[in-house]
Amino acid sequence: MNKFPKWTAANIPSLQGRSAIVTGTGGLGYETALELAKHGAEVILAGRNAAKGAESVKKIRSIVPSAIIRFVELDLANLASVQAFGEQMNKERQHLDLLINNAGVMTPPTRQVTKDGFELQFGTNYLGHFALTAHLMPLLRKGNKPRVVSLGSIAHRSGSIHFDDLQFERRYHAMESYAQSKLAMIMFALELQRRSERFGWGVMSIPVHPGVSRTDLLLNGAGPKSSAGRTRRLLGPILFQPAAQGALPSLLAATSPDAKAGIYYGPARLAETRGLPRPGKLAPQALDTAVASRLWDLSEQLTQVVFETMAKV
Repeated sequence: MNKFPKWTAANIPSLQGRSAIVTGTGGLGYETALELAKHGAEVILAGRNAAKGAESVKKIRSIVPSAIIRFVELDLANLASVQAFGEQMNKERQHLDLLINNAGVMTPPTRQVTKDGFELQFGTNYLGHFALTAHLMPLLRKGNKPRVVSLGSIAHRSGSIHFDDLQFERRYHAMESYAQSKLAMIMFALELQRRSERFGWGVMSIPVHPGVSRTDLLLNGAGPKSSAGRTRRLLGPILFQPAAQGALPSLLAATSPDAKAGIYYGPARLAETRGLPRPGKLAPQALDTAVASRLWDLSEQLTQVVFETMAKV
């Protein structure tokens, strides 16, 4: 791979006049929203916890007094909430420039389900964002050089799409389910780019991953009292990079003039677990266009949300 230029938050250009929605109010979502606000973007921070969202907005405003930022409630584990959020945005806004599909859940020790009965990780990490993107596409297609950034994970390398047991009803394994949800996110991002080109949507879609970063998702996903949770909190300061650094691939994909559609960005060092961002390595299964197309069609059926195929107006 050719040497990729060093890229940090200092490379973010002025974002004056650009608008962004970031899902997830803590960790990577917070750090992403903070940098977007610092550089002049209007930011909507979307999440299910109103108190946490308000606190994050308050903190960002204390750091960036000029920040144009607000919190709007969104529960990705509830398709009615996703629809309501989309309807609110389409009613209030004329366009949208950036969508950062960031929020997620990680490895709950026992199988849980969303409001709609989907396995929690697949339903939240993937299906919720799939539906959200569909609801916001009319606004994105009216945006100024719009981009959709979708967070995957290095865990996608061990993932596969289990069409025979998509919701892990027969046998639940937390990490297998997580890997499937993140593989699905990456395949969605790549398929979104292919369809954007095919139908003339004018939207750039980019998959990214944050490496291994110190966030509540990683530290407490398996349960704060679980052995995995305790181990992660003990070793986190040593082994995991700060959340601000983990947010850099998302920020590069969202803001850099040099970011390329359909390229997967992640940290450069230690098998892509940490470091500054550069193009990463996709597992072969992420590039299977037949599986991606099948997953897309099935996701429209499951969410009852359809991406319009009309060209950009």
